[in-house]
Amino acid sequence: MDSQHWRAVITAAQSGDRQALDELVAGWLPLVYNIVGRALNGHADVDDVVQETMLRAVGNLGSLRDPDSFRSWLVAIAMRQIRDRARRRIPERLEEAAASDFAELTVLRLQLEGQRREVAEAVRWLDDEDRQLLSLWWLEVAGELTRRELAAAVGITRQHAAVRVQRMKERLETSRGIVRALDGVCPDLRELTGRWNGRPDSVWRKRLARHIRGCGYCGGTRETVVPAERLLVGIALVPLPVGFTLSLAFGGKTAVAAGSAGWSAKLLGALTKPAVAMTAGATIVAGGAYVVTQPPDAPPPKAAVTPTATAASEPPPSASPTPIPTLSPTATKKADLYGSLVDAVDRAPDPDARPAALPRRPESGITSTGGPKAVMQHRGDSVTLSGRGYVLVRWQISPHARPGGVVMPAWTGLKGKLFHVASGGSRRMDDPLPGAPNGYVTGMGGPDIGYAVLPPGTQQMWQNEYFYVDGTVTLTQNERGCDYGIAVFPSDWAAVDKDVNTGPAQGAIRYGLVRDTGTDSAPVPQYVTRATPADPATVPQRSRV
Repeated sequence: MDSQHWRAVITAAQSGDRQALDELVAGWLPLVYNIVGRALNGHADVDDVVQETMLRAVGNLGSLRDPDSFRSWLVAIAMRQIRDRARRRIPERLEEAAASDFAELTVLRLQLEGQRREVAEAVRWLDDEDRQLLSLWWLEVAGELTRRELAAAVGITRQHAAVRVQRMKERLETSRGIVRALDGVCPDLRELTGRWNGRPDSVWRKRLARHIRGCGYCGGTRETVVPAERLLVGIALVPLPVGFTLSLAFGGKTAVAAGSAGWSAKLLGALTKPAVAMTAGATIVAGGAYVVTQPPDAPPPKAAVTPTATAASEPPPSASPTPIPTLSPTATKKADLYGSLVDAVDRAPDPDARPAALPRRPESGITSTGGPKAVMQHRGDSVTLSGRGYVLVRWQISPHARPGGVVMPAWTGLKGKLFHVASGGSRRMDDPLPGAPNGYVTGMGGPDIGYAVLPPGTQQMWQNEYFYVDGTVTLTQNERGCDYGIAVFPSDWAAVDKDVNTGPAQGAIRYGLVRDTGTDSAPVPQYVTRATPADPATVPQRSRV
């Protein structure tokens, strides 16, 4: 989202606009959670530090003079809370493990593999000070922070920050070598680690590093080592955990803090009343608590893109087998088939289940800026559709080139109506490909090449997705994690009807699925807005416009 938009949101929030405050918290909470989570390595104090950071940000928002400096101001608050926590902390016993290792969360929730997994696991071997710096540098190379903001958050000059970052990177590379060696079968290393309790620390990091430097087996690399910054480019934020709750207006402490910043009594009253104001990843509920919601059976998702997401390229990761992600459907009534499943993981119909009848909508034809077939392979590619008629969006995911989280395409600048009317192509993208060994390879990937992972709550795509346009809308390819392409074809009712009714013959897997009721109750795409944001990848997931 562009800086002009966030400037307006911050100004409105400073004036007591609850909706603006809602958007501000939802938009920036993931960034704060990732900074604190990595700096504390997922310690049980993470929730408290995130809570205190956001509380102080909300309470002091009125003192922020320049809305353009909000991000660096917020990051600096987070780092101060991290350092304050370190000063207050009572020395912990060695046997007290972290509540949830953030390195492990990074691997599992982003489904990292190969050398990306290695980098995430190497974080465990860093000291607290290095881990705090890494939490910022990680976001810098991923395009979420600038070097100026990193230096300001640490409280040093940019020149000093460059030196500190370089030293931290050297220790990170040493730690990567340790992770690599521990995965090997060196007998001398096994003997050395016989006395190790399995918990990474600086003493054992130095011992293992000395062994690796003098060991021909452990010191040799059997593959090209990709620099950490190249591996981190394009990696998304780790998503907030299910059920993560942030109380911003509950009890006297919050009310006093907010009141000191000049918040109106009307705003405080609104925040502490039961509400159902939806945001891009959170809901305000009774007591003024932000509760992050996610379908319980959704696969490990890619985090929501923060307002500063930038395009970046990344090298293909090393492949390693992983279990196939399962997409368990969210329970729904049969009568709720149309217009209600856009924000849930929907159920794949039985292969022999014929689709419902496809309603016929008026057609006068669709014009496309991409011609009869627009192929979009790269982030930022777009096509504008105008007129009245049907449109086919055909998916092609390439996990063999680059697996990971899928940043879904966005429909922007909508004038008129847009409906998701049917899904076809004779298969869903998570169906096993015909002829695949053991049925493990699907359109979303396989154990030998990695998997494409959908954002939380997103419907599983079919090979062909059909939409009906009555007006004008632009579809933008937002690729950032997983490598994918989409082709856009103006179509017609007859072609849609033929596709969804093509049964499981000649290699097809299942009939299609009709989603259109013929009325305005038909679902609209998940990522759609009537606005035209500077970065379409920041369009929040919503099912209504």
